[in-house]
Amino acid sequence: MAYRHVPVMVSEVIANLNCLPGKTFLDGTLGGAGHASMILDHIQPGGRLVAIDQDLDAIENAKIALEPHTACTHLFHGNYTQFPDFLAQLKIPMVDGMLLDLGLSLHQLESSGRGFSFKKDDPLDMRMDIRTPRRAEDIVNTLDYIALADLFKKYGQERWAGPIARRICTVREKDVIRTSAQLAEIVCQAIPRARWKPGRHPATKVFMALRIAVNRELERLEQFMERFVDHLAPGGRICILTFHSLEDRIVKHGFKNLARRCTCPPDFPKCVCKKKPQIRILTKKGLRPTPEELTLNPMSRSTTLRAAEKLP
Repeated sequence: MAYRHVPVMVSEVIANLNCLPGKTFLDGTLGGAGHASMILDHIQPGGRLVAIDQDLDAIENAKIALEPHTACTHLFHGNYTQFPDFLAQLKIPMVDGMLLDLGLSLHQLESSGRGFSFKKDDPLDMRMDIRTPRRAEDIVNTLDYIALADLFKKYGQERWAGPIARRICTVREKDVIRTSAQLAEIVCQAIPRARWKPGRHPATKVFMALRIAVNRELERLEQFMERFVDHLAPGGRICILTFHSLEDRIVKHGFKNLARRCTCPPDFPKCVCKKKPQIRILTKKGLRPTPEELTLNPMSRSTTLRAAEKLP
């Protein structure tokens, strides 16, 4: 099976994870296994990698791509929020490093046949895990006007959310909206051509909003941010690659909260919360791709990398 994907900011990820021989790492979003392969190269001899992906295509691809490291790689089909359960199965209480790459793979956009891309005429699915019951088609054809507009505004930050939702409701009165091409055309009809942004398809934000809703992406990221530090060994590192402001805000604020000291009101005579910082933030402003990487991989243009280290 051909699984096309170009991993982003690989050298920055490896450097910030501090990959060393004999260490145990978690890759919560395996994707095309590009990051995983590099991590495995750096943690040998003696290292182990626990790799998770909710897309079964990624797991099947990794069985081939990571075949040289089969003995020290543990693959799990599931969402990264399930990582404590998977670690428990392996009797691993803590890991030395964690990675999340929250972007879509080229395979999902180009070859999955699940409607992630507005450039394709695929079934309007958008499930990263096909065991998930709700599809994008279900959302588009069942939510009322207000709920649709709110979804596009909240998850896509789409300024034309109202007109797009209204157009969807009008079209679906005559026929069910079933494909990505149908939806892309409806969005194009709803936004005046004079307001289309150069270099960006008018349906970009709507497709992003639906994908986020179908896969509960922000909710799951928030769950992970609340749990990861308990399973990261002292001195262990975490890297998270985000691709839009909603994700990045969750990671940024999550790190800040874990790095914060006393949270008592300023007028308290002494600290009663006893809060101590749990992590040290390694990337104060977040890292961005180099100009060289942007030239080689334009899809990396929206990437932000944030990293932190667990304190003793």
